[in-house]
Amino acid sequence: MLLRNCAGGVVFSGSKVFLLQNEKGEWVFPKGVIKNGDLQSEVALKRVKQEGGIDATIISAAGRTNYEFFSVTRQQPVCNRITWFIMMAPDESFCIGEPAKFLQAGFFSIEEAMEKITYSQDRSLLHVSFMKYKELITIAS
Repeated sequence: MLLRNCAGGVVFSGSKVFLLQNEKGEWVFPKGVIKNGDLQSEVALKRVKQEGGIDATIISAAGRTNYEFFSVTRQQPVCNRITWFIMMAPDESFCIGEPAKFLQAGFFSIEEAMEKITYSQDRSLLHVSFMKYKELITIAS
């Protein structure tokens, strides 16, 4: 099995969260593979910028998720281990940076995002991240 370390962002603007719909119709958070000894946080910020056109700021670590799939191109199973960061965007503007990979995107209310998100572990990640985000924003203000 091919193990890949990845990093991504759960990006909030006010009480909304950013999601992307990939070419398979799945609603996901921006993320990417860590290469060349890059830092997890750098990769997460870079993917949020590349995939969503968002200049976000990391405010906290969010946790980790894993998922496995069979790669048809590699002809072997792959396990992605993703380190997530809670991020804050300056506003709700975005621009899909990879139109071949993503069909739609946007900032959604937490309730709407919970309905859209494809995978249960991503819904759990959003729930935990939003609780932490609200707490951090309250402390900071």
